[in-house]
Amino acid sequence: MKKFTDYTFQMNTEIVFGIGAEKKVAGLVQKYGGGKVMFVYGGDSIKNIGLYDTVTGALDEASIPFVELGGVLPNPRRSFVEKGLELAVFEKVDFLLAAGGGSPIDTAKTIGAGLAHGGDYWQFYKGAEPRATIPVGAIPTIAAAGSEASCGSVIVDDMETGRKCSFAHNLIRPVFALMNPELTYTVPPYQTGAGATDIFAHVCSRYFIDADCYLGDLYCESTMRAVVKYAPVAYVSPSDYEARAELMLAGAFAHNDLLNLGRYTKNRGGEHGLEKQLSGFYDTAHGAGLAVVMPAWLQYIVNNGSEAQAARVARLGIKVFDAPDTADLVNAANEGIRRFRAWLKSIGMPLTLKELGVPDTDIDGLAIRSLGGKDGVLQGFMPLDFKAVREIFSYSAS
Repeated sequence: MKKFTDYTFQMNTEIVFGIGAEKKVAGLVQKYGGGKVMFVYGGDSIKNIGLYDTVTGALDEASIPFVELGGVLPNPRRSFVEKGLELAVFEKVDFLLAAGGGSPIDTAKTIGAGLAHGGDYWQFYKGAEPRATIPVGAIPTIAAAGSEASCGSVIVDDMETGRKCSFAHNLIRPVFALMNPELTYTVPPYQTGAGATDIFAHVCSRYFIDADCYLGDLYCESTMRAVVKYAPVAYVSPSDYEARAELMLAGAFAHNDLLNLGRYTKNRGGEHGLEKQLSGFYDTAHGAGLAVVMPAWLQYIVNNGSEAQAARVARLGIKVFDAPDTADLVNAANEGIRRFRAWLKSIGMPLTLKELGVPDTDIDGLAIRSLGGKDGVLQGFMPLDFKAVREIFSYSAS
């Protein structure tokens, strides 16, 4: 008998997709009640592609006052959120508009939650639930984190623990996402590959799960196949609209909870828990870290998991990477992992900790940080203790 779980889907993000979508920003800010905007972004990339001028020009033309918060770093910092929150309070901001990748969008989400709770946003990263938020709009410029339609946010706690922390709640999901694939044409090949890997991982976290849903499996497998097909195209032909559009759609729908269909449970995935402290501590690209840990994690499942868990890895290989469908599940699983590694290499991703600049001598410390202590357990498709996490990182060493 199939094991279904209760499932709630509330994707309240209005997605405007296509060429020139960003030009509709002023009307949508007004639609969702924006009276004074904080425009959140990273570096000069949005200026180089003309997005900055488009957005500020549209806001000016509509007589919507705004204040800027530029300079968000990859793996966004809590200290920067503090700076943005202080400015938002001073300027009496009532709408957050983020342009760029997941880092500016997650920063905006956190500031919005903080504004609605007297500045106390960190309570949500410790488990409290928000009661309200200031609305956030998003204009993604890379297909990757999917934060433009997700209910999650990830911030590096550079003020206390040094750990990468996250929280999720439907209230912080952006009210709109303006998605123009042309805005991703200038994303460098390495970041294109890292973004595609992040998308793939978001689907994996919903595919490796202790519940069953036939339709959910098909959604997941089709999304992963789209990423596998189009990431190499975008990697070598950055101005291929079809490839960029498919990846942008996959990024948003991999992480907007649609793929949780029929099986919402905490006992899922594990790859993000393994990677989170890697990029948080070493400041590496999140997708690149995932490329290192995911094949090793899958190999650990094959070597140490139950027959059903190994069969799940085999199904990934067969359905997504076209590995031969044989009676020997272990061989099918291993062939799928081999093909997965080859695909990652084809989009310029590292496969070892060494390639990320992480020495073998750091493996024990990395495992402890991932678990929050040597006695911790990383929950997921397979619960992972210190010995298991250390073994996975050892597979990734070289």
